[in-house]
Amino acid sequence: MEITEFVETLRLDGSLLADAAEEAGPDARIPACPEWQMRDLVTHIGQVHRWATEFVTQGVQQPGRPPEAPALADDELVAWLREGHHHLVLALDSAPQDLSAWTFLPAPSPLAFWARRQAHETSVHRVDAQQALGTSLTPLPSAFAADGIDELLTGFHSRDRSRIRTDVPRTLRLRATNTPGAEWTVSLSDAPPRTVRHHGAGGPADAKPADCTIEGPAEELYLALWNRLPWDAMTITGDETLSQLWRERAGV
Repeated sequence: MEITEFVETLRLDGSLLADAAEEAGPDARIPACPEWQMRDLVTHIGQVHRWATEFVTQGVQQPGRPPEAPALADDELVAWLREGHHHLVLALDSAPQDLSAWTFLPAPSPLAFWARRQAHETSVHRVDAQQALGTSLTPLPSAFAADGIDELLTGFHSRDRSRIRTDVPRTLRLRATNTPGAEWTVSLSDAPPRTVRHHGAGGPADAKPADCTIEGPAEELYLALWNRLPWDAMTITGDETLSQLWRERAGV
């Protein structure tokens, strides 16, 4: 996907998130994060957007914590969220292609990283806000959802902190049924998972059968992997304990 596509998704989903938060109210419970109310979600994403904006506008080269949220009344939170979101979109829109800044996942460039990461961060939390409101979810483009699966598997779960581990080596195959070439094989062991994306239907010709295969439309698979949708919409074949392992340990 192009950087402009990520920025446009960020713009749309940030606005939808704020709308849902405003309508649901600050006390609404977040289903995927039971310890959170809407005020916690709004505070989190408002901090993350401002944190990302600093890297993009100032070219910060070292990791740092998100800025502290100001002490705001409940009726001020959504406006604060909208302000930070607006500045992040503007920052990404106007940033130079050769931006130099710290990143924490592989990417073609720092600008590509921050646009992609903030688009997915915002989309997943937009889902949280809409679920808390109890409204239908705004659909995501299948290409964007497939990209989010790729970021989760080859980015977040390639790091040492991933808890997706098995005592005996196992393989998990994930397939987005409505997106050509969106198929991944995840090798599990007592080390961080290793993921290979296959660019043709069915994977490589010499691929061994996976211990477990999980498949479904890209958006549903994306949100299930982020534990935002139930897994009963997925088709699971083989050893279902691997899908249970994901549900229990895949929190980022």
